[in-house]
Amino acid sequence: MSKAAAPALRFSKMHGAGNDFVVLDLRDGTPAPTPALAARLADRHTGVGCDQILTIEPPRADGSVAAYRIWNSDGSQSEQCGNGARCVAAWLVRDGAAQGERFNIDSPLATHAIERIGSDQYAVAMGVPRFEPEQVPLLGFARARPEYVLPLQGDAVRFGAVSMGNPHAVIEVGLVDAAPVERLGPLLQQHASFPQSVNVGFVQVIDPQQARLRVFERGVGETLACGSGACAAAVVMMQRGRLQRDATMSLPGGDLRLRWPSDDAEVVMSGPAAFVFEGEWNA
Repeated sequence: MSKAAAPALRFSKMHGAGNDFVVLDLRDGTPAPTPALAARLADRHTGVGCDQILTIEPPRADGSVAAYRIWNSDGSQSEQCGNGARCVAAWLVRDGAAQGERFNIDSPLATHAIERIGSDQYAVAMGVPRFEPEQVPLLGFARARPEYVLPLQGDAVRFGAVSMGNPHAVIEVGLVDAAPVERLGPLLQQHASFPQSVNVGFVQVIDPQQARLRVFERGVGETLACGSGACAAAVVMMQRGRLQRDATMSLPGGDLRLRWPSDDAEVVMSGPAAFVFEGEWNA
């Protein structure tokens, strides 16, 4: 007797400033994707194609609408995804689970306050940045400093480091279009100083209110946008006095607004969330 085919897996394809996602509703108890299935879904040639998989799940905290988890395109899991949080918020609004202009959702790490600020615009409270090396984590340094230096293939690479719930290294460059993203990104990710690997951002400050950014993400590679990476680049530049506390970060896929009123405040990220298409996965 032939084995019954598995039921089709319904999904939504979404993106936030070009950072694209396959969104799965697991609130009915559907099992989470295995790493292998996540990688198959994310494949841009033989799957749906995306940077990350987002799963909508029952809330974990009192008062939250729902929770979500994140799988990178290589099947590994991630702790944080700012563009994904906005897409989850938009998905829950369309679903009817989220009512009103303000509500909470649970990421793998924390509960995030969401504000709907337009038909396709959402603001997300992304948490308080953590700069201590052990919190990033970054090995080999006893105290937080504005800039770290590591030797990489004969170069002395200078960067800022911060955790936005996931680790980030931020390199300021003179021209972001010419930044060595494909060379330095993997080298920093594989460096022993970053035991959990790291998201690597290359930021060019245009003026005190605007900067440009490219990000080489863990488990994905370079993406059109990275929400937590935009937060990380913004706070590093704000601490250095290079950006004002309310600034725009321009990424290849679009613009994000970052507000960080004070060092002990949460970073609030605002930007778009868009639906692309709906589908069923039958493989």
